[in-house]
Amino acid sequence: MQVLTILPRREGYAPDRAGAISLLVSRLAQPEDIIVGTAIEGNPLPGGQFMPVSEPGGFWRWMRDGARYRVGCQRIIRRVKPDLIEVHNRPALASALAGAGIPVNLILHNDPQDMNGARTPRQRQALLQQMRVFTVSHWLRRRFLDDLDDQPITVMPNCLDLASLPKPPTQRARVMLFVGRMVADKGADAFVRAWSAIADRAPDWHAVMIGADRFRFNSPRTNFVDRLEAQATGLGITLCGYQMHAQVLETMASASIVVVPSRWPEPFGLTALEAMASGAAVISSPKGGLPEVVGDAALLALPDAPGVLEEAMLKMISDRAFRADMAARGLVQARQFDVGPARDFLQKQRVLSVTKKKKAASMPQCER
Repeated sequence: MQVLTILPRREGYAPDRAGAISLLVSRLAQPEDIIVGTAIEGNPLPGGQFMPVSEPGGFWRWMRDGARYRVGCQRIIRRVKPDLIEVHNRPALASALAGAGIPVNLILHNDPQDMNGARTPRQRQALLQQMRVFTVSHWLRRRFLDDLDDQPITVMPNCLDLASLPKPPTQRARVMLFVGRMVADKGADAFVRAWSAIADRAPDWHAVMIGADRFRFNSPRTNFVDRLEAQATGLGITLCGYQMHAQVLETMASASIVVVPSRWPEPFGLTALEAMASGAAVISSPKGGLPEVVGDAALLALPDAPGVLEEAMLKMISDRAFRADMAARGLVQARQFDVGPARDFLQKQRVLSVTKKKKAASMPQCER
C-alpha cells in the first residue's frame, strides 16, 4: 500500500529543524511511505522517502503560501497516485485534497477549534463526512466533538522508540531541566520564577533550560526571550538555546528532574513522555492532554498558582525516595507509548481507511 503523508508547510523534515510532528512521522514511517513537505537543505529525517513540494510560480506567486503549497501537494498526488493520503494538522488542506477520490486520514496534533477549516461545529462535521479523523489524545477528541454528537474519531497517541533512547549514567546529575519553546505558553518564565524562589534552599542543585522561540537552529530573537534569558542568567541558570532532538534526549537521560510547566493546554505532551522514558522524575502541568500522558507517574502542579510549582520542585528535590518512585513509575507509564505497537496500530488503521473507501465506492448510489 502506497501512503503519502503530508506535513504542515512550516514543519521541517530535517534534523536541525524538526518539530514534534516531523519526529513522529519519521518514527512511524514505513520505508515505502512518501513524506511530503517544504524543501529542506541537507539530508532529511530517516523515515520514509522525502519528497519536497515544488510550489508553483507564475500566476500562483500572488496567492497565499497555503494555496501554493496545496497546489504543489496536488501535483505530487496526481503523479504518485497513492492508495491513501495522510494529512497532519491541516484540516483545510485535508478537505481540499479529499475530492481526489483517494481516502484521506486527517491526524490532529493541536486544538482543531484554532484551525482553519475546523473552527466551527459545522466545519468539523463536514470533515467527518469527507474523511477519517484521528487525534493524539482524548482531550483533543473532546475538543473536536465539542457541540457535536459522539462520532467515530480514533485516538492515536504519539509514541517513542524506547530502545533507541540514550542510556542514563549510573548517577544522575542534580539538575532540574526545562525543555521547550521559550514562550509564555510553555511556562518558561514560570520555571525561572519558581527556581528563583527555591534556589537558595537547593544549593547542591542546578537549573538548566533548553529551547528557543522556534524548533530550529536559526530561531528568531524575541523580547520575551531577551527578558527571560537576562533573568535566568542572573539566577545562574544554564541556558543551552536550541538543541537538536538527539542532544535533548542526552540531557534528559542525565537529569534528575524535568519540569513541564505549560500554561497552554498541551494537546499531548511529548516532552513529558520523553522525560519519563529517559528515567527522569517529572513535574507536569495538568493542562490539556498532559494528565493522559503522565498518569500517576508525575507530580502535577499548576504553573501560576501561588507557590504550587515551587512546592513541587522542593518536594522532588528534598524527598529522594519520592523522586525515585516517580521516576520508576514514569518508566512503566512510558512503555505504553512504545513505537512498535503504535506502528502496528497505524498500519491497521491505514488498511481500514482504504477498505472503507473501496467499499463505499462499490455501493450503489441509492445506498450511500
